[in-house]
Amino acid sequence: MGKSILFLILVFISCKNDDYKTQVTQTGDKLFYEDTPFVQEYHEGYEVAGGNAEAQDVRAIETDGDGTIWIATKDGVYFKQESSKDWVLGIQGETKGPAYDVAIGLDHKVWLATWDGVYMGDTTGLQKIEGPQPPIAKLVVANEGIYALGPYGSWYFDTTDWVKKDFGIARSIRAALSDNNGGLWIGTDVGLYHCTDEKTEVFQGNDDLISAYVTGMDFDAKGNLWVACMGGVTIRNGERRISDKRPENGIANAHVNVVKKAPNGTMWVGTDYGITRFEPAKDTYSVRLSKRWLRSNEVRDITFDKDGNAWIATSNGVSAIKNKKMTLKEKSDFFYDKLIQRHVREPWIIARSKLTIPGDTASIEPDDDDNDGEFTSNYLAMEAFRYAVTKDPEAKTRAKKAFDFLHYLRTVTEVDGFFARTIIPVSWERSHDMNRTYTDREMAEALIDNPRHKPVEERWHVSKDGKWKWKGDTSSDELCGHLFGYYWYYNLVADEKEKKRVAEHFSKIMDHLIRNDFNLVDVDGQRTKWGVWSPKLLNHDPEWAPERALNSLELLAFLKFTYHITQNEKYQSEYLKLIEDQGYLKNAKMLHNTNPAWETYFDIYLALYMYPILIDYEEDPKLGKEYRDHMEQWFQKHRKAKSPFLNFTYNLLADNTEELENSIGFLKDAPLDLVDWHIDNSKREDLKTVRAPILEELQVALRPPSEYRTVRWDRNPYLATSGDPSQELEPVYWLLPYWMGRYLEVIQ
Repeated sequence: MGKSILFLILVFISCKNDDYKTQVTQTGDKLFYEDTPFVQEYHEGYEVAGGNAEAQDVRAIETDGDGTIWIATKDGVYFKQESSKDWVLGIQGETKGPAYDVAIGLDHKVWLATWDGVYMGDTTGLQKIEGPQPPIAKLVVANEGIYALGPYGSWYFDTTDWVKKDFGIARSIRAALSDNNGGLWIGTDVGLYHCTDEKTEVFQGNDDLISAYVTGMDFDAKGNLWVACMGGVTIRNGERRISDKRPENGIANAHVNVVKKAPNGTMWVGTDYGITRFEPAKDTYSVRLSKRWLRSNEVRDITFDKDGNAWIATSNGVSAIKNKKMTLKEKSDFFYDKLIQRHVREPWIIARSKLTIPGDTASIEPDDDDNDGEFTSNYLAMEAFRYAVTKDPEAKTRAKKAFDFLHYLRTVTEVDGFFARTIIPVSWERSHDMNRTYTDREMAEALIDNPRHKPVEERWHVSKDGKWKWKGDTSSDELCGHLFGYYWYYNLVADEKEKKRVAEHFSKIMDHLIRNDFNLVDVDGQRTKWGVWSPKLLNHDPEWAPERALNSLELLAFLKFTYHITQNEKYQSEYLKLIEDQGYLKNAKMLHNTNPAWETYFDIYLALYMYPILIDYEEDPKLGKEYRDHMEQWFQKHRKAKSPFLNFTYNLLADNTEELENSIGFLKDAPLDLVDWHIDNSKREDLKTVRAPILEELQVALRPPSEYRTVRWDRNPYLATSGDPSQELEPVYWLLPYWMGRYLEVIQ
């Protein structure tokens, strides 16, 4: 994008899950995003009373003007002051017992509804206010005073005395709210009541509410009454029902327990399975569930503090969904610090880490992964873009460290041109896929399941220096991922000396493939399970038909890259033979029209790894057009995934800014939490499970990244159920597209 701006048009695009606008500026026919602060949400969870089960059973929550959080639990009343993480028991001694509601008076005093009556006070002490007959279910703060409601009646406190009210309502009181005009709205198991001193009206017909089981209510910014019912939320304007929110409109679960208006006007609906948030001015909603956001998915009550943070009473403690202003640059700094501190292991492997206590980030330990090489290559590409943008020598140094590791994966095997999946210190006693043996029966089972199965009994081998164990049976996706990193390192970082190293390194891998009929051959002299690009297998073995299109595209890219960096004609000759004699370009053109049973989500990104080489290095105009057309089909098929990695790769190669709003929306919405929390969207009633876009997996409609599993680009974001909280993933998934966007100058 040029530096001179002929004219500017400001375009404001609303983003789906935040109360900010994404400001995108257009210059000529190009768009860019000016990096300004946005609202970043994050979660803090609080265990009450050391995990006491009854104290974790939180029924109601409120915050006073000083930032103290008050909760009513089955065990009693607790409070937590703003500067502390510890909960203090508010009512002690013989009167300690179940509490049901909390309210903050106009004078900031706290009022408490408990098993034996009403209490009032502050953190220095609470006193019982005699009068109402216990137990008390609900308290209401109104301009005219305090109301207390329970199974034995309703009382009003006018600052000196309690006055019993003869409202004539059902005894099963679940919610109550002042109408701000001297009356009360009261929700019960058998309907909604509006009560004044003059009369009581009941609304319990099918024309009045979704159902007569009323559990919560609040007014929205326009003064409409949102009534939480079993089945959803009814929205009423005065005496009239004007609309509903049901599962088909975004309610995550039909058992709605509470509805509250946030300071920014968003309506938060707490259910038995998470929270749905509606922005009444927009036709959008967002959902917060799983331990990424909530201590428990069963939400009982919600309140908001002076900073707009949400405090949530759940069936297993208290959650705070907090917010702070960040720019994308600040978010990148946050993630980069996490990456270097928590996800680098010797000699410079960028990897996920395991949590020995699931979900506990303090229990982090290094871990190995089959794809350590591939994801370190993603990191290598990220550092290459960071260096290209900033010229920071640290980025160059760290990129070289990553390349050195990938280079070592080849030399450690001592098999010319064959490279390992990963390495671990020889001192590690445990790893993924330990060495094993197969009985005849186990082998029979494996072959029936997959006739292409290769039994690898010795997966780990000790390096010559005795320092490392390296893992064999390297797969095709590893080489694809490596290539992507090498391409960007070669073009954006490497000096002439390093370019020669890249050329020597990759040509040895390519020579290995050529010698072995384009297969990766392990130390046992046999091809690896997945390292297959051979014409004999791809074109003539029916079992390899599913891989024919993609693997053909891959091999063309491998050869094109090797030819470009070595200028050795033998690689160009092999490249043309595959196109002209073996039909590899014809094979590749079938990738976007393949049998649906053969599609795997990660194939999207394996193709992505190839496009920069094929489009940038192909000098034949006819072949170049074939590859550009191939990429265009790929992008149009997969743009609905709203992936900034996919979009920015396409933007770079097609010289456009397509999908910029969705790319920026993803970068903003992605959570700061890197724990791979288990997320089960199949239980959400607002989503329908389907077998699309990948037939082999149960999926739901695509949701924003804050609502699905922690990202790695090999993972399907449509999955209905996924996640493993015993691991924390590296944030390269976010940092790579961010720095691509900076390099493209679409993030400024």
